[in-house]
Amino acid sequence: MRAKLPDQEGSIERDGVKVHYEVYGEGEETLLFMPAFPIGYSRNWKAQLPYFSRHYTCIAYDPLGNGKSGRPEAVEAYHPDHIISDALAILDTLSIEQAVVIGVSMGGLLGSILAAFHPERVRAAVLMDGSFPVQPDYGFITPENFNTKFEHPQGWQKFNQHYWQTDYRDFVEFFAGNMYSEPHSSKPFEDAVGWGMETDGGILAKTITARLEPSESYDIGPDMFRRISCPLLLIHGEDDQIQPAGKSKVVAEMTGAELVLLPGAGHLPPGRFPAKINLLIRDFLDRVLVRPKRSGLHAKGGRGAKRVLYLSSPIGLGHGRRDLAIAGELRKLQPDIQVDWLAQDPVPRLLQANDETVHPASALLANESKHLEEEAGEHDLHCFQALRRMDEILIANFMVFQEVLEQQQYDLVVADEAWDVDRYWHEHPELKQTQLAWFTDFVGFLPMPDGGAHEAHLTSDYNAEMIMHIERAPQLRDRAIFVGGPDDIVPATFGPDLPVIRDWTEAHFDFCGYITGFDPQSFGSRAELRQRFGYRAGEKVCLVTVGGSGVGEHLLRRIIAAYPAAKQRLPELRMIVVAGPRIDPASLGAPADVELRAFVPDLHRHLAACDLALVQGGLTTSMELVAAKTPFIYFPLQNHFEQNFHVSHRLQRYGAGRRMDYALSDPETIAQAIVEEIGKPVDFRDVETDGAYRAAAMLADLF
Repeated sequence: MRAKLPDQEGSIERDGVKVHYEVYGEGEETLLFMPAFPIGYSRNWKAQLPYFSRHYTCIAYDPLGNGKSGRPEAVEAYHPDHIISDALAILDTLSIEQAVVIGVSMGGLLGSILAAFHPERVRAAVLMDGSFPVQPDYGFITPENFNTKFEHPQGWQKFNQHYWQTDYRDFVEFFAGNMYSEPHSSKPFEDAVGWGMETDGGILAKTITARLEPSESYDIGPDMFRRISCPLLLIHGEDDQIQPAGKSKVVAEMTGAELVLLPGAGHLPPGRFPAKINLLIRDFLDRVLVRPKRSGLHAKGGRGAKRVLYLSSPIGLGHGRRDLAIAGELRKLQPDIQVDWLAQDPVPRLLQANDETVHPASALLANESKHLEEEAGEHDLHCFQALRRMDEILIANFMVFQEVLEQQQYDLVVADEAWDVDRYWHEHPELKQTQLAWFTDFVGFLPMPDGGAHEAHLTSDYNAEMIMHIERAPQLRDRAIFVGGPDDIVPATFGPDLPVIRDWTEAHFDFCGYITGFDPQSFGSRAELRQRFGYRAGEKVCLVTVGGSGVGEHLLRRIIAAYPAAKQRLPELRMIVVAGPRIDPASLGAPADVELRAFVPDLHRHLAACDLALVQGGLTTSMELVAAKTPFIYFPLQNHFEQNFHVSHRLQRYGAGRRMDYALSDPETIAQAIVEEIGKPVDFRDVETDGAYRAAAMLADLF
């Protein structure tokens, strides 16, 4: 899912061919994002556009040959002169007199041409890893290298028009690997390869052929930089394998530009280090333009109170329920505390139902639950890959979070599986604004068998990066709290030559025990609960629930389809289906005597009162059933590593639940299972009831 869709799309036409552009935001100042090398296009800026469009009008366009722009046959159509003309024509079409030009790689060169020869149109420029016509140079883009037909090209001999006709993919992968030379860059590498394959070797050959031709409109050479008079920021990765960092050093000396060199960074830092790049650009713009008003980032609060910004994961409502329990216990220990919640739908519904303060910046967050719904198939959610593909959303939400902390003082951030904060603060520890407490109920990405060796490599690489982050900044997490105990950790390693997960977790986390947020003994007897909820004597209540996202719709439909057969065998059966806040109960087509609910804020009490629950394999709901000693059947989502490995391991330890495979469970099979399990005596291991207090005590120590 995109973090933000364009507010406006259009095209200009050049020689009968369309050049596509997109507009984001409606700010007073305009940012023009230039296209880079033609194997990429406007999607190169996916980590920048959602953030900057909150404050500026942002324009990005696709060069001819890729994206949504045309692919003409004529070589001359791809000359840089025309790409510059396209930029000017788009500004004219949108009635924009001046813009800040932002470019990377070839886009850096294009931006410098615009700034040098069209100064009246350029307010300022940010040029990154530019392919500037100055020394030093790696020298692989030469007519000889490009035109020679090598029998077995190696290395940069692959930058060759003949090779592109025979093995274009291999070249794209080679080039992307050199762009992202940093360790743990598998996701931006995959993006670069995917975007590169949206064009072909023939078009790329035309682009380079045109680029090697002299310009008819501009005197492109070292002297042109002396013409640049606008404010200029140069950013360059010190480990750039495509364009030497020395190029930006030379241009900075010639222009007096600000220069930022990024240690360890490769060729495309906007994709690999987006948080750092976004803040560098923002701070530069704040210095050279009228600073835009950043609204919605400040919450009201009482004077003198200790302030906590609480981030609760929106992936299901379970995190919200346990976080409410922790916050409640923390208030007992710190009566003067004020908690502001930065959370996405559906969590704010739960919070508001409990009279909590939802930070106004929550409205600016891109929705992670919706992303997972779009990623899901029929009871199938490849959780690891979905998380990787959520990178655009995570950086957008991190930028909101970071600005909230810059606008308002907080004494503590509590991050319950807020992956964006943990990642970007570890990548850039200097961005950390206050104390951080990190909560999680699992540690370690695990590969699904169907993913084969490639997925095993990816999960291992992600785990290795996490381990590296902690080793490099061991104190960045002021508290790391595992929701559970050591025995709840899966008996596995992080990957080949990596630590055992349990050993590593015990060394780096505190354990608070499991957190249900309630003590089942406080509910009174099951009979009293049933009477309170209107459950009739003698009936067998089956409660069906799939959490706060829309991923469980297929499971709901299949269980509903099992109801008639189960009812026939068990006449006293009463089925109540809780669809959750993101599924319309009316859309499920249930029989008239199946009761449908949407959002149930006290669902845990209903789970304690029913005779059987049918659920997904999510941890929170499953453990609420364990604590309540309610029989249940759970269906782990296919390809969901957490539900299939981490949660199942924990439930086995508690001796709880009947696991069923959705793919093998037709309505008849589910009906029979309902009859067999409903009201069945259970002997689950007891769940601790002081987890929320223990977690809160660990947080209180930070004050």
